[in-house]
Amino acid sequence: MIEVQGLAKRFVQGRGRHARTVQAVAGVDFTAADGRITGLLGPNGAGKTTTLRIAAALLPADAGTVRVDGIAVAERPREALARMGVLSDARGLYPRLTARENIVYYGRLHGLGGEQAARRAEELAAVLDMAPLLDRRTEGFSQGERMKTALARALVHDPANIVLDEPTNGLDVLATRALRDALRRLRDDEGKCIVFSTHIMQEVERLCDHVVVIAHGRTVAAGSVAELAAATGERDFEETFVRLAFPESTAASAAASSAATAAVTPHAGAPR
Repeated sequence: MIEVQGLAKRFVQGRGRHARTVQAVAGVDFTAADGRITGLLGPNGAGKTTTLRIAAALLPADAGTVRVDGIAVAERPREALARMGVLSDARGLYPRLTARENIVYYGRLHGLGGEQAARRAEELAAVLDMAPLLDRRTEGFSQGERMKTALARALVHDPANIVLDEPTNGLDVLATRALRDALRRLRDDEGKCIVFSTHIMQEVERLCDHVVVIAHGRTVAAGSVAELAAATGERDFEETFVRLAFPESTAASAAASSAATAAVTPHAGAPR
């Protein structure tokens, strides 16, 4: 389980007179349960990546806490990370190594013995349907092949919690479907807690058990796809998202529509 409470983070951009403070995260809260896929849904710049980088101990938070299976990431990062598999937006594979060597190397970094790491590489190749890739150098891999290898590397130490930052970026249809199938197996067969960020509506509708909507650095709504749609009264999930993430935009749109209607509708008693 991953618990995020009151998370906040700001950055200073520029120098001297041109410096300005940007509030990237201004109050993110959510709980990602075991055996469930939790999606962080928000527009680009909403604070999703910053939130996940704090969760992965890559950035310190200005305020708030992240706990992984009850372990505070800021206080005990090594213990927390031992229970997490992180797939960032930068795949970062070693191109001169084969897929197998990349996976085994990361297994050794996580404290696995040589034989154990090699066995995990074989197991993950079967789970992710990547056995033909194992002994090829990753240089020249397609985006889908790189994603599978990076995911296997993140899972090599069999973490209970998996964090993925926009994992379908750049993937074709077949690679995206393969990733979805792999995540469902990890949830259903192994009870993993899976968190991934995205701005793609279809990914959320097809994959997520729980959705956290983030806008302007804050959590603005959370629930299942059906619950969020019911709360907004919308049948289309894209419209649901827009109403939740951009309420000022929908209010302005409604006002403009009302004004336009009034302009073309004759007043009572007006000549026809």
